[in-house]
Amino acid sequence: MENYLVSARKYRPDTFQSVVGQQALTTTLQHAVKNNQLAHAYLFCGPRGVGKTTCARIFAKTINCLHPKENGEACNECESCRAFNEQRSYNILELDAASNNSVDDIRALTEQVRIPPVLGKYKVYIIDEVHMLSQGAFNAFLKTLEEPPSYAVFILATTEKHKIIPTILSRCQIYDFHRISVGDIQQYLQFVAQSENIAYEPEALNIIAMKADGGMRDALSVFDQVASFGEGKITYKGVIENLNILDYDYYFQLIDAVLRHETAQALLLLDQVLSLGFEGQYFMTGLSTHLRDLLVCKDARTLPLLEVSDSIQARYRQQAEACSFRLLVEALKLTNECSLQYNQSKNKRLLVELCLIRLCQLGEPDPDGGKGKTAPLSPVTAAPAPASAPTAKPAATVAQTPGSAQPSAQTPAPAPVQTAPAPQPAAAAPAPAAQPTSHRPAATAPRRPTSLSINRSAQQAAPAPVQEAAPAPEENQPFDTPQLAQVWIAYANTIKDDPQISSAMIANPPEKTGDTDFEFVVFHPNMEKRMLEIKPQIEQYLRQQLHNSHASLQVRVSVGDEKKKALTPQDQLNAMLEKNPSFASLKNQLGLEMD
Repeated sequence: MENYLVSARKYRPDTFQSVVGQQALTTTLQHAVKNNQLAHAYLFCGPRGVGKTTCARIFAKTINCLHPKENGEACNECESCRAFNEQRSYNILELDAASNNSVDDIRALTEQVRIPPVLGKYKVYIIDEVHMLSQGAFNAFLKTLEEPPSYAVFILATTEKHKIIPTILSRCQIYDFHRISVGDIQQYLQFVAQSENIAYEPEALNIIAMKADGGMRDALSVFDQVASFGEGKITYKGVIENLNILDYDYYFQLIDAVLRHETAQALLLLDQVLSLGFEGQYFMTGLSTHLRDLLVCKDARTLPLLEVSDSIQARYRQQAEACSFRLLVEALKLTNECSLQYNQSKNKRLLVELCLIRLCQLGEPDPDGGKGKTAPLSPVTAAPAPASAPTAKPAATVAQTPGSAQPSAQTPAPAPVQTAPAPQPAAAAPAPAAQPTSHRPAATAPRRPTSLSINRSAQQAAPAPVQEAAPAPEENQPFDTPQLAQVWIAYANTIKDDPQISSAMIANPPEKTGDTDFEFVVFHPNMEKRMLEIKPQIEQYLRQQLHNSHASLQVRVSVGDEKKKALTPQDQLNAMLEKNPSFASLKNQLGLEMD
């Protein structure tokens, strides 16, 4: 049975031309070989799996080639090239600094440098993961690295350039390797699949390339894994199932539900995703990426930024045409806000569901026909007076005397308005029967109505004015910085039980960074943490008072030489102590402390 060799080793490049995604660096190395302009020390740095060690080996083989080509490539036919390809060359030595990082290991290496090459011009030392060397090992290596023999070439490779001491960096030519693009990885995977006679779907290879995150070695490892899973056939369904990746289709269905304002459908899709074992944060991250890709599709100039297969790209473009630019931006804000609050939330599923509900409300038509205003309330009509209440008359009535006629039971009349309480006799004489069609009093001398009775009667006779309800305030009203500061301070006054936060908010109002965005700068991480805890309550209060549902607060810690303000009494005291050293001395002598 033939020994199996993984694709990452089987298809490892052996020439500069076959290196994928690093054309600028390989071209520079080829020119250096062709023009015989070789340095004594090189540093190859970059992410894992992008070709650092591979390029070091190709470079080492090429500079020792006995018959190099005109383009700076090795011939692969001379004795030196064959010895390297068969892994029996004594001119190229590799050292793993992760396991040989002591001073003694470096001293043994410097002893070998004294031995000249047996075959070829140069003796090449490739030190991988050089950042793992100890401080003493670096110092022991400095002199040899600065002034090596003429035949010695050092190639250092690392994934963490920042861990290498500056004295080493200054002695090397530095080559920064970048991540390989999704398109280049997908094209190389197609070459490998065709060479291995493996059937594949372009969408599947695109998913593998995206999963590799710019590393060719990772892409080839995943390729072998998926090929084994599909028994020689790589399909899109098999890739997402094997790599536990959420299908594109869920995001397309969710955006369709958002466009139709179908909240129930969006919540059901979330339930399906969670039942598959995916975390809510993973789902929200993927949704943010999906919205970003839709936003990229809105302009033909940014379309190359969409790194997906042609069939998926066509589907993105079709859905992007149905989405407005403003809707996508607002949706991105909501998903980003949800992602930031996810780790702090105690009910994570409810947080994601609330975000989906707000997404489904985006672009929903307003009751007034989409003018962006709240529908006004109908005017309030005057309610009819109850039966027991006196009915106002158009003219002033005269107070009745004890001898006046009483209205009969057949023709009820409301009680007249009296100007002054009239004393009733102990035993009133029986009143004569009233005329059924007359309401006039008996023939007694009526008293002349006073001006007071006339005014009161006139007030009661006048119908009460009907007050129309004030129209509801317009939503999403613009606001300026003074309005924001006024409402901000009003909220700060409502949390007097937390004097530190309240005083900090009053002393340092936020600054607007956009039409609806504003920023509050704090000067300590603990203060930032406490502000983030009450951020939802602050935003809710400000949105209600400013009548703008898009008001958004951002909290950050001041950086660099940014001017700090004295927020709390303690901060003000510290500022005074720094400004006046004599005051600090007096405070220490008197033993004064801030209450």
